[in-house]
Amino acid sequence: MTAKKATKQYVYFYGFGKKHTEGGAGDKAIIGGKGANLAEMALADLPVPPGFTVSTEACAYYSKNGQKYPPNMQAQLKQKLGKLEKKKKKKLGDPRDPLLVSVRSGAAVSMPGMMDTVLNLGLNDKSIHGFMKQIGNERAGWDCYRRFIDMFGSVVMGPTTGLEHEHFEHELDRLKKKYGAAEDTDLTANQMKEVVEAYKKVYAKKVKKPFPQDPFQQLDLSIRAVFGSWTSPRAEKYRQINKITGLLGTAVNICTMVFGNLGDDSGTGVAFTRDGSTGDFEPMGEYLINAQGEDVVAGIRTPKNLQDMPKEKDPIWKKAYKDLNVIMKRLEMHYKYPQDVEFTVERGKLWMLQTRNAKRVGLAGVRWAVEMATAKDVVTGKSQPKVLTPKEALMTLQGSDLEQLLFPIFDAASEKKAKVFGTGLPAGPGAAVGHIVFTAADAEAMVKKDPKAKVLLVRHETSPEDVGGMWAAQGILTSTGGMTSHAAVVARGWGKCCICGAGGMRIDYRNKTVSNGKKTLKEGDWLSLNGSTGVAYEGQLPTQSSPVVAAIVSGNKTAAKHPYYKMYKQISDWSDQFRKINVRTNSDTPADSKAGRAFGAEGIGLCRTEHMFFEGDRIWAIREFILADNKNGREKALAKLLPYQRKDFEGIFAAMKGLPVTIRLLDPPLHEFVPHGASDQEEMANRLEIPKEFVASRVQQLHEFNPMLGHRGCRLSITYPELCVMQTRAIIEAAINVEKRRKTKVIPEIMVPLIGTKAELDYLATIIRQTADAIIKAKKSKLKYLVGTMIEIPRAALTADEVAESADFFSFGTNDLTQMAFGYSRDDIGTFLPDYLNEKILPHDPFQSIDVSGVGQLVEMGVRKGRDSKPGLKCGICGEHGGDPASVKFCAKVGLDYVSCSPYRVPIARLAAAQAAIKG
Repeated sequence: MTAKKATKQYVYFYGFGKKHTEGGAGDKAIIGGKGANLAEMALADLPVPPGFTVSTEACAYYSKNGQKYPPNMQAQLKQKLGKLEKKKKKKLGDPRDPLLVSVRSGAAVSMPGMMDTVLNLGLNDKSIHGFMKQIGNERAGWDCYRRFIDMFGSVVMGPTTGLEHEHFEHELDRLKKKYGAAEDTDLTANQMKEVVEAYKKVYAKKVKKPFPQDPFQQLDLSIRAVFGSWTSPRAEKYRQINKITGLLGTAVNICTMVFGNLGDDSGTGVAFTRDGSTGDFEPMGEYLINAQGEDVVAGIRTPKNLQDMPKEKDPIWKKAYKDLNVIMKRLEMHYKYPQDVEFTVERGKLWMLQTRNAKRVGLAGVRWAVEMATAKDVVTGKSQPKVLTPKEALMTLQGSDLEQLLFPIFDAASEKKAKVFGTGLPAGPGAAVGHIVFTAADAEAMVKKDPKAKVLLVRHETSPEDVGGMWAAQGILTSTGGMTSHAAVVARGWGKCCICGAGGMRIDYRNKTVSNGKKTLKEGDWLSLNGSTGVAYEGQLPTQSSPVVAAIVSGNKTAAKHPYYKMYKQISDWSDQFRKINVRTNSDTPADSKAGRAFGAEGIGLCRTEHMFFEGDRIWAIREFILADNKNGREKALAKLLPYQRKDFEGIFAAMKGLPVTIRLLDPPLHEFVPHGASDQEEMANRLEIPKEFVASRVQQLHEFNPMLGHRGCRLSITYPELCVMQTRAIIEAAINVEKRRKTKVIPEIMVPLIGTKAELDYLATIIRQTADAIIKAKKSKLKYLVGTMIEIPRAALTADEVAESADFFSFGTNDLTQMAFGYSRDDIGTFLPDYLNEKILPHDPFQSIDVSGVGQLVEMGVRKGRDSKPGLKCGICGEHGGDPASVKFCAKVGLDYVSCSPYRVPIARLAAAQAAIKG
């Protein structure tokens, strides 16, 4: 005989203490965050109105099975409702003493605004009279009924009928005007009854049915509305924006009503255990007397500051304030995080309706973490309760929280009033203000003429040739390109504000204008960019700089005393204490290297030599190399480049003071270094004293249909070995010079880019080692160096065991690896990525956060196979993913030795590495 299968539970009761409460804080996945926290507060014997929660599993079943409830759910619902009625000694819909409930949504992760609350469910034309008799307040009774009709109509029936809150508000305003009432609280009982009748007519007109009088039908329709809200466009958009995946659905919370609108001894409010804007230790919040929950946030009445509560005339408010503060402190200690609570005071008694981890800005989050673990206010120095350990404090943070401490920001009041010009991708956080220019040359010229000039470079896109102007500009705005486009990568490396992919903007280079809709700005006009949000504003907005950057990069001693810097340093120190993976920086100049080291980088993971070729006369030497038609001519041109490269490397080695420096040999295709316009080609011909026809012909020869898969990377040095020789010579001679002059150790790591076969690496590694060894011998040096490769072609990862035989290290170039694994152009993905995200074809931009199941598998395979062939092989990552917290945690998991990222992302990577180690 088979055992009877247990009935799956879909409805969970809470309230009346531990004996009757099912679930708790650990059950968020099943009963949602709101339900779990209500149960947890009930277990702690806090004043929580009792109720029950319909699980997220029920929602999942409903969504997948044609909007049908799972088996036994309705029976469980009736059983829990019966228990609630018995304990409260009231019945839903009872004309003499009705039980009224609220209905709310509550997923495992807080999603504000997914579905609004329905209050006072259970009222109808009969139960309203019993309710008014019980509360002894006829006006409050009609007020509750009209609120219920409004909320039920707009929240439950609105999505399918078009009935909105404004339809009801129109009638309320009409009757307030009719009776000369300034506020809804000024309406009498009979006048409020008239509002109810008007609301019922609004409902019937839109819904084509009378307002439902059966309370069980009211409850059923409300539960279905909550379940349906899970797949609403706004809920799906919220989850997409916040990268929330893997949830079953939303729970439904049915809670006994408590009333804040019964008179001057009743009210409702919202409070935070700490300030979510400044991080201040003191609680903050708002409340209203003689009101229900939605009034506080609806803007119908102006709420009062929480600190005014004990000053109210009625002494019950002083006690309510005291009780609230005791409970909030208790909740913060219990949840080990500042809480956002909702409360109602009903005739002097405080009831807690909700608690959840408080939303906050990054600055507040960092301050909370530091103060809760050090038990000391970073501003005043006063003692506080110790809530967290340093490990726990780090786990409360996100990389974006630290980021907000590093970049200049706009004055909040000014930004709120500013006129929005357009929006794009927030590619380089911070704020920038300047005059619009449309060419890199103009940007450089303006700043050269006046070093204090502030310009913003506005382009369709940028290229390596624009770096001078990009550096001169305060910020960069492009109409195309994504988060890993050239403009975005370079800007982040410099800590420079940047907005990319502002597709609504039309840039006219000829007339030097940029337009968005009917608004056109011309060269020289002021523009303000918020790189943290991707919003561009007309005009000149005031900014405030980051004291953290001033203290770290500039060595400003005053800034080092600022609370921001103290918080930053404490988080960074804790991160270094716990992390196991190293963090390097991507750097191409001595200045970048110093900044990266100041931010805590433990070496350079990627030095891109091509960026050095665009400064001053260097560009002419590389162009001479490109135009040379024989080896002798190429070597002559490269000889002019050699001292420049050597000097650059000396500056970088000196800045890193004994830390390893990975230098990538020339990678981009040669066409990026030559002019494509006729006038520029003529200038090149005159400068190099060659026919302009020859220049045009050579430029045409360099044209490729797909340059990113063309003659670039190791292929250049295989075709022109003399290029590899020159770069190796510059690296090794610079290292020897710095060791000799500065008496400091130098650790050069020479990296061959874009190999797909072991043979390619073998060919160039032989040249590198022969060249390096000959110089070291001639200089009588003991310099040690490494020769490795970038793993950025899928075939290299698949054959990593073979490649490792010839490599001293691997560095995974995940930008190109992602590009080739997916077959997506990282510069063109913006044309279809929004559709892929909207349709859930991709969970996120794979160029921002590593694709673990695909690209990640290639990385993991490359590490494993490489170390199988060469145990202890050093492996790192140098793509933009090295600064993405989720990607850093993946890198730590698969055993990489280090990640490398832009200088201003180093603190974020250090934090993510520590979190990966703590999580284990």
